[in-house]
Amino acid sequence: MNIHYFSGEPWEETQVREKLAGHDITFHEGPLSAFPDLTDQNAEVLCVFIESRITEAELNRFPALKLIATRSTGFDHIDLAAATARGVAVANVPFYGENTVAEFAFALLLALSRRIIDAAERVRENGVFSPTGLRGFDLSGKTLGVIGTGHIGAHVIRMAQGFGMKVVGFDAFPNADLSHALDFPYLPLPELLATADVLTLHVPYNEHTHHLINQENITGIKKGAYLINTARGAVVETQALVSALQSGILAGAGLDVLEEEGFLADEAALLTSPHPHEEELKTVLADHYLINHPRVIVTPHLAFNTTEAVERILTTTIENIRSFAAGTPTNTVS
Repeated sequence: MNIHYFSGEPWEETQVREKLAGHDITFHEGPLSAFPDLTDQNAEVLCVFIESRITEAELNRFPALKLIATRSTGFDHIDLAAATARGVAVANVPFYGENTVAEFAFALLLALSRRIIDAAERVRENGVFSPTGLRGFDLSGKTLGVIGTGHIGAHVIRMAQGFGMKVVGFDAFPNADLSHALDFPYLPLPELLATADVLTLHVPYNEHTHHLINQENITGIKKGAYLINTARGAVVETQALVSALQSGILAGAGLDVLEEEGFLADEAALLTSPHPHEEELKTVLADHYLINHPRVIVTPHLAFNTTEAVERILTTTIENIRSFAAGTPTNTVS
């Protein structure tokens, strides 16, 4: 098959060429958007990561396309309706890092609960070896609200119970077997928000989860709670998050994702031309507030980023392409 592979790390090429021997593979340094003039009448597979948006316009550039293989679990960067209309299959990596992302969620929580970043910066930057003003709190005995109890959420629940935390869950599709096996109750979202000392988000991003936490319901969060988001930025309405931190509803947050990550990556453009979308600009400025807040930890969308997880992603993606070429597609979402 004729394959275009975007945004791969250099080490991936050797492994991909070895395991997909016999296929015509072109590697591109960077996302699809970095090659606006690229067209290929014979391309059958696009292998992309989340920063490569594929809409009707991109599909028009590859008329023979048969498969989009995304090296991610999420596929909101792909227009599924447009792909389906053209008979283009979309395959993802459904499971690669439930433990990986869950561990990172707890890394953020532990960094907040024990003020680890504050402490490390005090020693490194000021040379002050004193615990004064750095008192944290125990996780044991606290209630963790897990919003989204799929593979990642289930792993978070197991980890939380290992810390001695109580767990309550919310899911659009409650899993009775999981609730019984892990001994936790499902609650309606408003009740969970009012109950949990810590909220952690593990839902996919779609039209139903857009601003799942918003201006209307964030005021119902238990005062002094902490929010952890390793899902997608737009699951939380940024203005609501800022307001909750300013008012003291939230005591802090650990964020691996922001609602407008793309604008932050191209912030210099705001200095040279008017911003075309005023509301989006407000969100960018709000993100700056989050980045500089003393009780907010922001990391650059890296919860998935371990050696083992990245290797699992690549292995599954290669198998998705191989099985599709063999006529037995796997992990297709469209």
